[in-house]
Amino acid sequence: MQREAPTLAHVARLAAVSENTVSRVIRNKGPIAEETRKRVIEAIDSLGYVPNRAAGALASSSSLIIGVLLPSLSNIVFPEVLRGIHAALADTPYQAMIGVTDYDLLQEQKLLGSLLAWQPAAIVTTGFDHTDASRRMLEQSGIRIAELMDIDDRPIDIAVGLSHRGAGRESARHLVARGYRRIGYVGHDWSADRRAHFRYEGFRQGLQEAGLSPAAEFRFEGASSTMAGREALAQLLGRGGDVDAVVFSNDDMAVGGFMHCLGAGLAIPERLALFGFNGLDIGQALPRPLSTIRSNRFLIGRTAAEKLLEARERPAEPQIIDTGFEIVEGATA
Repeated sequence: MQREAPTLAHVARLAAVSENTVSRVIRNKGPIAEETRKRVIEAIDSLGYVPNRAAGALASSSSLIIGVLLPSLSNIVFPEVLRGIHAALADTPYQAMIGVTDYDLLQEQKLLGSLLAWQPAAIVTTGFDHTDASRRMLEQSGIRIAELMDIDDRPIDIAVGLSHRGAGRESARHLVARGYRRIGYVGHDWSADRRAHFRYEGFRQGLQEAGLSPAAEFRFEGASSTMAGREALAQLLGRGGDVDAVVFSNDDMAVGGFMHCLGAGLAIPERLALFGFNGLDIGQALPRPLSTIRSNRFLIGRTAAEKLLEARERPAEPQIIDTGFEIVEGATA
């Protein structure tokens, strides 16, 4: 026989308090005596009671859900952002509800519709690219919205991240300052990664400021990966690319380039300098730590969640929060 699921009334009876008191403890609303809170929590644990968040949302026209839409959880960049979000929510009653879009804007639209049906307190998305329908849903929802990773556009509510054009420009300036003049570029498909395209535009601008242009370029027609970086650098050099340094679209690609150089007997950085983006641990674990730009991914996630919880109303003007980046000198450039 199936057992009856414990209810709010069961918890109230066991804790010897009113149902309203149990509800306030669960929602962390209003003054509650510490002894009373302890009894309610012990009753919840004893009964295995699970609060009905959906019912609470319908009753209050809001919920304790923060919807989070990320492009990927296999790319180490985004789990670090998620860690920052969870760190900010840890001591609050709010919980993250996560959806993965696989860099697909239509999938983001579908997941966004599902999340908004739960009447979340806020939504976190990645970047400024949305379908028209998604943008309308976000704008008309009236709830707080954070668009992460990028600040090179106007946000709906708040944007938290870094200037990717600025990062690309600094990569070129760094290499030029170190005496490199024949600087190439190796990247991946931009169709699903506009931020990589912005870094490329900044890279070209940085070269232009020094009176230079890319000495050679090759883009892999697919997603970034270590294998893609290895193949792409081999293709660029195999086509006679006369370069003394290469900027990669990210660290994954740069690590692959490093592996190609090892296999081909190309001394790094004496024969070829390599420069990445992201500041991933794998790049710093190479025999020669990768020269790169580190983005503050944990800080991006934590700052976004903290700012969303500061006020329930959107500000009169959209806000941009620059978490910055730093050059990691490494030993490959």
